[in-house]
Amino acid sequence: MTKNNILVLTYWSYPDALIQTYTLPYLRIIRQLDSMGSITLVTLEKQKETLQDQDNHIQSELGKDQLAWKPFHYKPFGVRGLWMWLKAGIKLVWLIRKNKINVIHCFCTPPGAIGYVLSKITGCKLILDSYEPHAEAMLENGTWSRNGLAFKLLFAMERLQTKRANTIIATTAGMFHYAQEKFGVTISKFHVKPACVDLALFSADILRDKKLLDELGLHDKIICVYAGKLGGIYLREEVFQFFKAAVEKWGDKFRVLMLTNHSRDEIEKDCATVNLNPAIIITRFVAHHEVPRYMVLGHFGITPVKPVPTKKYCTPIKDGEYWALGLPVVIPANISDDSDIILRHEAGAVLTTLSKVEYERAIAVLDNLLKQPEAQIRMRIRRLAETYRNFQIAEQVYKTVYSN
Repeated sequence: MTKNNILVLTYWSYPDALIQTYTLPYLRIIRQLDSMGSITLVTLEKQKETLQDQDNHIQSELGKDQLAWKPFHYKPFGVRGLWMWLKAGIKLVWLIRKNKINVIHCFCTPPGAIGYVLSKITGCKLILDSYEPHAEAMLENGTWSRNGLAFKLLFAMERLQTKRANTIIATTAGMFHYAQEKFGVTISKFHVKPACVDLALFSADILRDKKLLDELGLHDKIICVYAGKLGGIYLREEVFQFFKAAVEKWGDKFRVLMLTNHSRDEIEKDCATVNLNPAIIITRFVAHHEVPRYMVLGHFGITPVKPVPTKKYCTPIKDGEYWALGLPVVIPANISDDSDIILRHEAGAVLTTLSKVEYERAIAVLDNLLKQPEAQIRMRIRRLAETYRNFQIAEQVYKTVYSN
């Protein structure tokens, strides 16, 4: 059997949660396959300290999983970014030759553009993982313009990499039709792998920590938990409008536990825009392994992804985490497959519009759920994570992809 020596391309830095909780778990699964040879992970580091002070530590940690690490210093799109990739590309071609790499495995389409070029130069197989729209998503959230070079370049590269890829692993089944409609490509080897969750870390056995509840002033409160950022691909003002509607329903019993690195000043300014008392929002920034201990304190979670057209093809990681802990979820309509799953299984509330009337309707749905026996609700919602976000899905996909 020919061993697969893999170069894994990402656009994230090593400390980023998308490496720690999204990429590395998948690489550990791939590492266990019989057909595996070497695996080299490429990251883009925004902080020089990661490259200088933590290099040996990271190399050692990855070495435990028999993974090699090749970091580059990130430069934003533009002349400096293109120059960075020209130099990095030369080094990566040399690395591919030296390590006899025969597969380039890309997480998302921005590194897929680099993977396409390297694949053309070296003849390596090209695998696109976590395949979802990026160029149009950046357009929809207002970051890029349709006439801008960044959009035009990446959209063109998305078409080229889609045509060239030997295998595509999408986040939702709808990407098959997206590729046909947008790129005129019918994908021959197509798999679906949503963002899976560590069901052992986000365990059904985790109970609310009474001391932590008291420490945070959350005892006897109705708690909405949110883990993530605001703005960009996420709603912002609308989130605080929802919180205000919740206060109007539940009064002083309602609290928000926000696990985020947004500063307290930012949160208070957001509250001021909707005339909301910032005292109802408790903020903490915790390491990912601590997230379940805080998240399980909640009675429901919120996933405020902007409901733009391309987001029906994405895969919110936090939904799997909420489900694993048995939390109902509030989410806009047409977000991944998750909105339909939540609606179909009565596992939360789906916002058909972003309006006060709709927030009030969603809060009424949640209120009815919270009146049901909590243990039963949590057990029922936990099954969604076991069904739709189980790492066994990824194991089967990678086994199939790398079996030949």
